[in-house]
Amino acid sequence: MLEETDLSDIRGLLWFTGSNLILSSCFPSLTPTGRSRWPPLPEPGSAGGFFLLKGSFSFPLSPKCLLIGEFGVFDYILYGILTFMATVSLLVFLEECIYIYKKVPANKKSLIVWVNGAAPAIGTMSCLGMWFPRSTMFTDMFSGCYFAIVVFKFLILMVEEVGGDEAFLKRAGKYKLKISTGPCCCCCCCLPDVAITRRSLFLLKLGSFQFAVLKTAFTIFSIVLYTNGNYDIKKISADGDAIWINSFVGVLTITGLWPVGITFIHLKNTLRTIKIIPKYAMYQLLLILTQLQTAIINILGSNGTIACSPPFPSSIRGYMMSQQLLIMEMFIITMVTRLLYRRQYDPLPEENLHAQVTRPKINMDACDLQVLK
Repeated sequence: MLEETDLSDIRGLLWFTGSNLILSSCFPSLTPTGRSRWPPLPEPGSAGGFFLLKGSFSFPLSPKCLLIGEFGVFDYILYGILTFMATVSLLVFLEECIYIYKKVPANKKSLIVWVNGAAPAIGTMSCLGMWFPRSTMFTDMFSGCYFAIVVFKFLILMVEEVGGDEAFLKRAGKYKLKISTGPCCCCCCCLPDVAITRRSLFLLKLGSFQFAVLKTAFTIFSIVLYTNGNYDIKKISADGDAIWINSFVGVLTITGLWPVGITFIHLKNTLRTIKIIPKYAMYQLLLILTQLQTAIINILGSNGTIACSPPFPSSIRGYMMSQQLLIMEMFIITMVTRLLYRRQYDPLPEENLHAQVTRPKINMDACDLQVLK
């Protein structure tokens, strides 16, 4: 008759054998090699991988993981300050949303919220990318999609500041649009001016709207290809999917920014009283920082120009530097845009709406006429 201890030993042996069979069938890479020895785990900071946390269950991970256990005093201070800045930016934006929904006319509420939310949203995504480097590609995609929507919203906001489509057409019906502007046709000075009609206004809106829609669509398509293993952002050869998608998105970006530049050139004098020039400067600064600066840093990191900092290689350190810079820059832009958009949104005076349509009347008496004669 078997003792109770013998039964427990048999049950333990059966459980151990069954678990080994399951592991060997589901995970062949975990089976013993050589002289019945498991492959050694790489040391922290080695080329093969590193541990997530010291003293915890460890296994090889990609170098894109976050090494909280490897942080020093300076790293904790830096990450704490940057996280605080991103949090303050988000709180300032939420407070501004409350003010906008209480003080701003209904036709401008959502537009101003979208435009004001660009810097806090990008800063928050950069903070997530800083803490979780493996998600950098997805946070950059989200930031790019949000900025594409902001491009369209900023165009509509400029038209609404004039008074809407009807007021825009009434004010500028006798004038023409200068289309030889950046970023698409700044060098084509020979292009003729275009009459301002409902059709031309519709084409301006369509040019920015297609960028917002197609940018989001291509981002979703890129994520689908990435899950299937076909999209590699580092593969810039002609046979890679990333180079073709990014090139087409670049063309969409140029065509999407062009209508905003045309509208701004036409309305900058009319909307000077509501500080449209510094607002447009903040919008352009967002474009430069989120698109151009990020692309330059990522290219330098991929080429090995940026020095590696163990356990992060050069490319990952470039991504980290880009996210950290964006957090600080978006914090400053959030504070500046708060000063620009937090105001009373009164309609433009009549003389401003018709300043370029009506000519000033000159009242001269008989004495003045004699002087002229």
